[in-house]
Amino acid sequence: MKLLHVSMIISDLEKSAHFYEDILGLERDIRPNLGFEGLFYKLGNNQQLHLMRVHNPYEESVKPAHGGRDFHIALAVNDLQQTCDKMLQANITYTLSKSGRAALFCHDPDGNAVELCEVKH
Repeated sequence: MKLLHVSMIISDLEKSAHFYEDILGLERDIRPNLGFEGLFYKLGNNQQLHLMRVHNPYEESVKPAHGGRDFHIALAVNDLQQTCDKMLQANITYTLSKSGRAALFCHDPDGNAVELCEVKH
């Protein structure tokens, strides 16, 4: 068994595209017409991230400040310090991993938690 995709709810295509493409550096993938707006991103090994612009039943939920204690997606980055610098330049708040690993947690424009872990290739 293998992971095929992860889906997250978003409210604004442009803000999400900026975060996932310009800040995180993900590559957009082909998305069929599904009857609602969204974005697909390549994650490697034929895996994808699906962002769906649909009604968010969790909109009023209070989420933990530290994304490691919430539903989240974890993505690999080559250089965590470079990622931290990029987050600071973009005014994106993040917290470092509580485990001491080379990782940070942040939130996308809709409050979805994202973990970025340094993985040397």
